Amino acid sequence: MGSGIDKNNVEHNVYEVLIGQSTISEARVHSETGGYDVLPSNRELSGAEIDLVQMDEREKQLKRALGKVSHEYDFVLIDCPPTLSLLTLNGLASAHGVIIPMQCEYFALEGLSDLVNTIKRVYRNINTELQLIGLLRVMFDTRVTLQQQVSAQIEAHFGDKVFKTIVPRNVRLAEAPSHGMPGISYDKNSRGAKAYMEFGRELVKRLKKEAKEEEAASQPAEA
Repeated sequence: MGSGIDKNNVEHNVYEVLIGQSTISEARVHSETGGYDVLPSNRELSGAEIDLVQMDEREKQLKRALGKVSHEYDFVLIDCPPTLSLLTLNGLASAHGVIIPMQCEYFALEGLSDLVNTIKRVYRNINTELQLIGLLRVMFDTRVTLQQQVSAQIEAHFGDKVFKTIVPRNVRLAEAPSHGMPGISYDKNSRGAKAYMEFGRELVKRLKKEAKEEEAASQPAEA
């Protein structure tokens, strides 16, 4: 909805893609306000878990579907719930990396270790390409001492895996979905939009660096 797409009027959706009734090429919708393609979902997705349980290699349904269109995109972003459901498993089985957006609050910190362990289990058993790209601190309020303390703990524990960019709590970002627009399009001069743009630059820079390191590691050693 935040991309200007009415989820109740889409012809096809990600639920149909997951159970094999539609392809991504048929289901994707272009967001005019965002300038990107969206694979839409609606309340039908809640039934996917039940249908997927009965399928062979159920955790790889999304990966198969994405494999047919991945050459058309530079980036594919998969939004997943933090629980280890079949939907999350499909996302992690399809991805090359994971970005964890998190609020700097106690319960988020508690759940972070569980999520990291989940990523490690998926890496060992399902997807050996999966890696933790980094942690992004969002909805940050500098006035709250606890958030500053949790932020410091995250940096101390995860080091360079923590993105330097911090996305502040921002009213303009919260308003954007109600106008059917991404935050960076709704008000590009807001603090939140500027932070997300900076995060995008930092992400691209990090991915380029990792690609160079992988390329160097794959080169044969000189005699």
